[in-house]
Amino acid sequence: MEIRAARSAEYDAVLALAVACYAGGGFTTPEARLRGRLRTLMRSAAGRVAVAADAGGLHGFAITTTGFGLENGLIAELEDLYVAPPSRRRGVAGRLIEDSARWAREYGCAQLELVVVSRGRDASSLLNYYDRRGFRDSGRLLLARRLSGG
Repeated sequence: MEIRAARSAEYDAVLALAVACYAGGGFTTPEARLRGRLRTLMRSAAGRVAVAADAGGLHGFAITTTGFGLENGLIAELEDLYVAPPSRRRGVAGRLIEDSARWAREYGCAQLELVVVSRGRDASSLLNYYDRRGFRDSGRLLLARRLSGG
C-alpha cells in the first residue's frame, strides 16, 4: 500500500471516505460543505491531503493543515484521519500519521498537533493509540465559538 498525496482525479473517492469519516464520527457537517472544503484543501500548498492507496483503490486518508502563532510559530494539525473499516488494523493509520509528520517537518513546522473528539465516548484507547505514536497531552482544552458565514 502506498501513502501519497491525493490526486485530483481521486477527488470523488476521497470525498466518499470523508463523508464516511464524518458520519461515523457523529459530525453533522453537510456533504456540500465537505465537498467545497475538500476541493480547496486538495489545491492548497499549505496543507496536505494524503491517501493510502493500492490497485484496489483508496483505503484511507489524512488531512494536515498549517497555522502560525506567537507561541510555536509554524505548526501543523492532523485534522482528519480515517481508514475504511475493511482496511483497519493493518497499520494504515500509523503510516498516514507518519506521512503527516514527515510532510509537516519538511514544511518547516515546529510540531504536529491533533484534537481528539470523544463525542461522549470513552477516548482512552484513542489517547493511548496517539501516545504510542509520540503525541502528548498539552494540557489544553479546545474551545470553539461558531461565527456566522462558516
